[in-house]
Amino acid sequence: MELDMLGIIVLVSSFIFFLVIGTPIAYSIGLSAMATMLVSFDVLPAFSTMAQRMATGLESFSLLAIPFFILAGQLMNSGGIAMRLIEFAKVLVGRLPGGLAMVNVTANMLFGAISGSAAASASAMGTIMGPRMEKEGYDKNFSAAINVTSATTGLSIPPSNILIVYALASGGTSIAALFLAGYVPGILTGLAIMLVGSVYAYRKKYPVGDKIPFKQGVKKFLDAIPSLMMLVVVIGGIIAGIFTATEAAAIAVVYSLILALIYKEITVKHLPTILIKTVRTAGMVLLLIAASIGLSWVMSFENIPSTVSSALLSLSSNPFVILLIINLALLAVGIFMDMTPAVLIFTPIFLPIVTTQLGLDPIHFGIIMILNLNVGLVTPPVGAVLFIGCSVAKLKIQDLIKPLIPFYIAMFVVLLLVTFIPEISLWVPHFFGY
Repeated sequence: MELDMLGIIVLVSSFIFFLVIGTPIAYSIGLSAMATMLVSFDVLPAFSTMAQRMATGLESFSLLAIPFFILAGQLMNSGGIAMRLIEFAKVLVGRLPGGLAMVNVTANMLFGAISGSAAASASAMGTIMGPRMEKEGYDKNFSAAINVTSATTGLSIPPSNILIVYALASGGTSIAALFLAGYVPGILTGLAIMLVGSVYAYRKKYPVGDKIPFKQGVKKFLDAIPSLMMLVVVIGGIIAGIFTATEAAAIAVVYSLILALIYKEITVKHLPTILIKTVRTAGMVLLLIAASIGLSWVMSFENIPSTVSSALLSLSSNPFVILLIINLALLAVGIFMDMTPAVLIFTPIFLPIVTTQLGLDPIHFGIIMILNLNVGLVTPPVGAVLFIGCSVAKLKIQDLIKPLIPFYIAMFVVLLLVTFIPEISLWVPHFFGY
């Protein structure tokens, strides 16, 4: 048996085994990489090589942006920003059919974009909007379904930690270009979810929001401007070349802290708790990244990417068919694997295929990958955002499966549009010269 085929068998079987017995995903990745290396190396070189690859994989200045953005998200989540964005969203879409549902989606898009975290967005908006929607007569399952699906839009709309991870995995794709590329697909996804939600709300005759007087609307808009300005400062600074993504993340922390202190939602005594939450989250994310980088090197050493590439290209020479197969594969991966390791493991496998064989731009493929994996975040059995949304709404996962189906279809339609119409994601980066 050829070594690369043996490596694939050992890798896949050991990874599945560790997951089945309940091993945490980061350890499952690391242990399956070690098992694969032991096929090729002696014990000591295998251990030392894996440790070296994990350590050197984290020696990236760009990765510093991740803990900073996580801290900024924690500050925003505790700093009263969510409530102000909800009030602003009411002004924008509160009068549409299913007003509160539309507010939930819009606020999720805004808060997710500012915080860069789908989990934080689903938690914050679910906690605030869930009881309000229930009070207005909205079906609880529908409310939770629209909350969790719209929470994922913030991973496409920048700043986004997962786009930074993709930039690392792809070998240096411009973070600024990826940020710009995420705007239109992220907004399209939000609009598609709103369309499904509004049709459902119209059929169920859910109430529209009260008309907001002009002066009150202006006041709500002015209240939200300081929060919205963070997007301008962070993204504008990166595009203008004033600072890097990592420096922008640090500025986001300072900006969100000042804003939270001004709003008086956070005091100095709250900071230790916020910092501890940040360290725990960042520690988990960086461990996942380190283990995934080690596994990516093992797969490269065993020629697994080229083996998968040859197998995929042998199925069809039609670019549309290949892209559809890759999309289906990524959708399946997202169902069973966390987003960060999925990006780090499968980018080296699929990116060479789509760039060399199909001529896709790495920026375009990055957005395709994120949109695919977003679906996995709200799909059982591993969907992290789905679990958070159910926990906040105090529902069982099986309660949400039926109401989620129309939203899955909406997200998949946007995914296909972005996949086969590259300019949807590329025209903004091209406009700015990327």
